[in-house]
Amino acid sequence: MSHPDDVGRPDTPPLPADLRPFDDTPVHTADLPPTPIRDRNVPAEAWVEAPEALLRSADDLAPPGGEPPRIAYKRRLGDWLLWRAGPAKGADARYVAVLAGDLDVSVTFRLFPDGTGTGTGADGATHDRFRSWKQSLLAAS
Repeated sequence: MSHPDDVGRPDTPPLPADLRPFDDTPVHTADLPPTPIRDRNVPAEAWVEAPEALLRSADDLAPPGGEPPRIAYKRRLGDWLLWRAGPAKGADARYVAVLAGDLDVSVTFRLFPDGTGTGTGADGATHDRFRSWKQSLLAAS
């Protein structure tokens, strides 16, 4: 594993998202970086101010008899904090965007194993494409 000081250095390749280890060190909202963390994942349960809606967002993604996937911080998108429960591809996953200025406000995008998805954006519209859902977050910032 690379050292945190190595993040962003051109000679340190980023780890694939699903191979980054979880770092359970407590973190506050102000300390969540604007860009992706390339060497580790910050889990939702390590976020001190995490809203309950985020912490429960993976509960229905658990395989039969298994544990729900962990929820990992991805990046800031405008005024929103983007988190993902589950893998980026090939399985059920859910993206949750939490409004940094009002942690009680969140929107979700559900990604299905076949690559399709749906979610309500920050604009209140239903989006069937992840890209348009993210664009609604940026437009609302």
